Amino acid sequence: MSDLRDPAPYDALLLLSFGGPEGPDDVVPFLANVTRGRGIPEERLREVGKHYFLFGGVSPINGQNRALLDALRKDFAEHGLDLPVHWGNRNWAPYLTDTLREMVRAGHRRIAVLATSAYASYSGCRQYRENLAEALSVLAAEGLPVPRVDKLRHYFNHPGFVEPMTEGVLAALAGLPEELGAGAHLAFTTHSIPTAAADTSGPEEAHGEGGAYVAQHLDVARVIVEAVRERTGVEHPWQLVYQSRSGAPHIPWLEPDICDHLEAVHDEGAPAVVMVPIGFVSDHMEVLYDLDTEAAAKAAELGLPVRRSPTVGADPRFAAAVRELVLERSAAERGRAVERCAIGALGPAHDLCPAGCCPARTPKPAAAGADSPYA
Repeated sequence: MSDLRDPAPYDALLLLSFGGPEGPDDVVPFLANVTRGRGIPEERLREVGKHYFLFGGVSPINGQNRALLDALRKDFAEHGLDLPVHWGNRNWAPYLTDTLREMVRAGHRRIAVLATSAYASYSGCRQYRENLAEALSVLAAEGLPVPRVDKLRHYFNHPGFVEPMTEGVLAALAGLPEELGAGAHLAFTTHSIPTAAADTSGPEEAHGEGGAYVAQHLDVARVIVEAVRERTGVEHPWQLVYQSRSGAPHIPWLEPDICDHLEAVHDEGAPAVVMVPIGFVSDHMEVLYDLDTEAAAKAAELGLPVRRSPTVGADPRFAAAVRELVLERSAAERGRAVERCAIGALGPAHDLCPAGCCPARTPKPAAAGADSPYA
């Protein structure tokens, strides 16, 4: 795909992310946005937001998205891809609706969308699509043109996403004392979600125990473990574990939690652990707090040496992968046969989310899918 330069029919790319506070005064309003409709009182939001206050009320996610924007624009320019890149968030400025309004006023009518979530799940895919549909309905109510938006496919198994993580694991292992590195356990971490949401993640044919969400993470973990073995000659013990659980305690969520897992492998005699946050695109708050703060404190309490490998962030290889995803999708939309880049056992994900993919408890309109009200 690297020799292609034509993004048609797309006239812009939208980077769609979660958003985060950028100062202490932003924390409670931001969390109110995230939890809107749940009736959570302000004092509870302040308690929930305590980890943000530990970092001055600033989430790193917006700064990391700015870095990714710069990386995308640089990569596009260097490869002759004439496609403007815009940025909008679900829960904080720049808000998605405001960004789309600016884009249509600038003349954009066919927009490719990159979500900063690589895997299939309700919160990682369909909820973004619901946000897109809601924003488009606002534009329609305002009498503005409603653009066609197409979400790029899940990129969990694109080499430009996996290879930087693999190198990060190798660097983290190399950072351990030599006598510990060979026996180090790899703990692949991702966001815990309710088991019911996991079981119905992905297309209906992927539904079942853990659904596409768990299957996709396991596939990436296996690819990284095998790549580490090929480069070092060592096959490290590993497990997929979870972090950042929230919500009512009586609702089952994916387990084990990373802190519980650290206790378990310590009891089993693991000499060291490398935490590998494969579920996250950048080192945002859930990585800095849940891993670098809470999990690191648990490991210190246990006397267990730990390292944490980096996320992909604004790595140039990831920016190049996004360019390839845009060009692959644009070529497919023009009716061309396309070879889609993917590694691992699962193959490339679908372009268009089918009906029944990652359903919500309360159905809402969702754009950029087979059931979109905005074709």
